[in-house]
Amino acid sequence: MNNISVSPIEALNAAIQNHNPFSKAGIVKEQDIWGKGFPDIPTLNAHASDAIFQAVEKVQTSQSSQEKVTSLVLTANQGVGKSHILSRTRRRLESNGGALFVYASVNNYTDLNLIKYQFQQTLANSLSHTGSQSVMQWQEIAAAMANEGFKAINPASQNLSPQELIDRFDRVCASWATKNKNFMNTLTKQVLKTKSKADPYIVRAVLWTLSETETPFAIKWLAGEELDKSKAEELGLPANSGKTNQDREAESLNNVQQNLNLVSYYSPVIICFDEIDVNTSCRDDGLTTPQVIADLVKRLYDTLEHSDIGQGLVIITVMMPYTWTDTVNVMSGGIPDRLSTYTQRKPIDLKYLNGDSVVDLVQLWLQDFYEVRNLNPPHPVYPFEESQLREYGRVKPTVREALTWCAENFQVFMPPMPELPEDPIERFEFALTKELEADIREEMEDNSTIAKAIYFGFETLKGQTIDKVTVDDITEIKPKAKNAGWIGFKIIGTENGKAIKIGVAIIQTSQSELVAALKRLIDYQTFDFTRGCLVRSQSKIENIKKTSKAYKLLEELVSVEKGGEIVYLVEEQIKPLMAVRAVCKKCRDYNLTEDQVFEFISQKHLTFENLLLREILSDPSGEMPAVDDEDENLLLEDIFNPPSSDDEGDEDLSDLFS
Repeated sequence: MNNISVSPIEALNAAIQNHNPFSKAGIVKEQDIWGKGFPDIPTLNAHASDAIFQAVEKVQTSQSSQEKVTSLVLTANQGVGKSHILSRTRRRLESNGGALFVYASVNNYTDLNLIKYQFQQTLANSLSHTGSQSVMQWQEIAAAMANEGFKAINPASQNLSPQELIDRFDRVCASWATKNKNFMNTLTKQVLKTKSKADPYIVRAVLWTLSETETPFAIKWLAGEELDKSKAEELGLPANSGKTNQDREAESLNNVQQNLNLVSYYSPVIICFDEIDVNTSCRDDGLTTPQVIADLVKRLYDTLEHSDIGQGLVIITVMMPYTWTDTVNVMSGGIPDRLSTYTQRKPIDLKYLNGDSVVDLVQLWLQDFYEVRNLNPPHPVYPFEESQLREYGRVKPTVREALTWCAENFQVFMPPMPELPEDPIERFEFALTKELEADIREEMEDNSTIAKAIYFGFETLKGQTIDKVTVDDITEIKPKAKNAGWIGFKIIGTENGKAIKIGVAIIQTSQSELVAALKRLIDYQTFDFTRGCLVRSQSKIENIKKTSKAYKLLEELVSVEKGGEIVYLVEEQIKPLMAVRAVCKKCRDYNLTEDQVFEFISQKHLTFENLLLREILSDPSGEMPAVDDEDENLLLEDIFNPPSSDDEGDEDLSDLFS
């Protein structure tokens, strides 16, 4: 960067005035744990993340079954960076492998009386996130199991990667079915030969995650949820029907143990309980959320300590210092000892920032800000000064406090705004012209910012009818816990006299996040939709392969049954919506009222004629977009050939790899 000439100060200051990279910083959400996350200083609280990975290494290498499970407690006040440590851990595992990652945001637990059942769902959902091999963590385990089954028959058989198995699995199952053979029966049988203590149904369900078409049903079953009877029979799994929530709660701890025993044979597992202080609910017996979670950790520890945890298990519980001292550490029954075995009942305290770490933090956050705009500042923390940041660091702020301070002080001296026109409509036009000058390239990748602009656009259309659709209301998505922020909002209206409820998800981020959003977007019953709408850039849609999970979910979204649609996000269409929203937010700066802004937007039909909003409301075409159809694995197509023998058995499966 030093070899590049410094950008004109006017360009730097204009960028700073148009966008504040710190404005949404500091609050870590569940999507940040699983998604790209946020800039992180690896040296900040490195003692905590190092302890986590040292604990993983210890349980993995231990020869004693009693040392295969360990636990840690992380304590810090709000905003110090507890969730940042978990995000750092998850991203390091995704990059380098080494363990499976399970994240339990306790704030999303809606019924503490069903804590074990909800944790079973957490386990199943967490393992459906992408791991270090660019597939679901479930699929990594399933691939290892399948390869192990193949080698049990033919030691010379070559290991296939998870993606290679996924690409071929459904075709192989169909090929066997044409000869009245059941590939899954044979494969499950082979795996069970080396896993005699494993639950055969769990083994079968995990193997089904290699199927593009059956993965959602397999994960649903692994989460303890009910399957349609015909689907359960098709998969060879119990339907889990007729069970009450109390029945599921009673069975869940054993199911969790069976799942963890199986997956930990192939990889260590890290389980993280977060936000236990946020949920203020109580169980029917009066126990608070921290007490319920502490009791659950103890039960997990005691249940798993003497079981077949092959590669080991590390349980991390994150809490406020006062929660540890006043609530958890005084609990009886050996609970504190089980929560913090690795450090012998001593929690790992996180540290506040200092002058050096404040400078590092700000430099890291500003690096992306300038790079995406092709700007080169005079020094890495411009418009701040290092001395200014070091002075602020003397107060030992939390990460959240530091980022909030940066948001409030991220500014430069700008010349005063030109004299505003006297006529309100001319002031509005002046404001709109000014806001349209903003560079939105970075915002085009931000799901939340785009969602807010589209939401605002529909807010201005309440009561209006566009192409036979009347917009009645725009609401948030409920239940919040199940949505976890993936679907942006719901449009409620009427079309040709019939009520419509359109769920809108804006996903510009990775395909793994797209999959997470689509799973919810097609769940019309849970979220009370009549149709779903995905908003995403055309180039990002076209990069999806037909063999991917995302493509299968898109097919389901636009199917006749679901009647959903895919709307391309176009910069020229979203930019005016961002601009009018910015004018509304800054209306006082332009000597306007919100009512005037809404009135002028309506007069000029700025949102009424917006093509993006119209496309979201329009009748879905029912057509799938063109995507990347290249099959990189055609040369390996002959690996999976249906068996020629008339008898189902070991030799049939071995033939696949001869």
